[in-house]
Amino acid sequence: MMTQQVVTDNNGGGVLPNPFILERADPQITRHVDGRYYFTATVPSYDRIVLRGADSLEGLRDAAETTVWVRHPEGAMGSHIWAPELHWIDGAWYVYFAAGEAESATADVWRIRMYVLEHRGPDPLSGGWVEKGQVRTPIDSFSLDATTFAHRGRRYLCWAQHNPALPGTNTSLYLAELADPWTLATEPVELSRPELDWETVRFAVNEGPYAIVRNGKVFITYSAAGTGAEYCVGLLSADEDADLLDAASWAKSPVPVFATSAEAGVFGPGHNAFTVDEDGRDLLVFHARAYAEIEGDPLDNPDRHCRVQPFGWAEDGTPDFGRPLPEN
Repeated sequence: MMTQQVVTDNNGGGVLPNPFILERADPQITRHVDGRYYFTATVPSYDRIVLRGADSLEGLRDAAETTVWVRHPEGAMGSHIWAPELHWIDGAWYVYFAAGEAESATADVWRIRMYVLEHRGPDPLSGGWVEKGQVRTPIDSFSLDATTFAHRGRRYLCWAQHNPALPGTNTSLYLAELADPWTLATEPVELSRPELDWETVRFAVNEGPYAIVRNGKVFITYSAAGTGAEYCVGLLSADEDADLLDAASWAKSPVPVFATSAEAGVFGPGHNAFTVDEDGRDLLVFHARAYAEIEGDPLDNPDRHCRVQPFGWAEDGTPDFGRPLPEN
């Protein structure tokens, strides 16, 4: 039987149970400018993009799930629909996601690339999503987990990509400025590659970036290593006045900032996002499993559940995520 840990929600004394939403990996919760909350994540069938909306954070748990887009029956965008993110940019909604080719005799389901959808209406749950195409990068290679953020009047895209010139490395993190939500305006800069011991367990991976700007710094969290109990969160930071497209502006934490807690019974926390509750309290959104060992192919396992918990800030201004809270 699954037990549930309760996180206090300061909105009217309610509570947020964890797991927050079952069988939803790579979760993202965003609070719109009107105060409404939206949720998206990878679905275990990897064949569609779903959204939920609610007037309260807790309301997302039982909100109806709307399918806003389904995979193509053939060609690109036909398989492995992964890690959607919903963003409000200049008066329109955008979804970034990764996809491979539809299964066929000639298709490559592992030809994973980044794509963008656009919705010009105020309600992202309504119809009207339009495909804007692939995010083209100078290297045509495995790429995924696109996220976007604005800083000092410039909008950036950060993502994970395989560089064939780096043997033994699965994916590094790259950053570029955007000309529009689906087009790069600058040459990508490699911010981080998996080189530390904890980043290279089973797989040499940096992926799942997400940005937050606070306390005079720009922070980018990311996930590292394989998708089992070794999965964990790293942290990059740069001064808010620095040139974010200069790799030298960024510093990497030498240790994970959020990792498995066997004591709490939460394993492989990662692919996080940030949101706030109704009172403006910072919340960490992430997925994790409730056990250490995965049987069979991890891609066939739906047990990565969305979790939400508050986090604070250290005296030096860096985020303090603590440890995963137990489900009991």
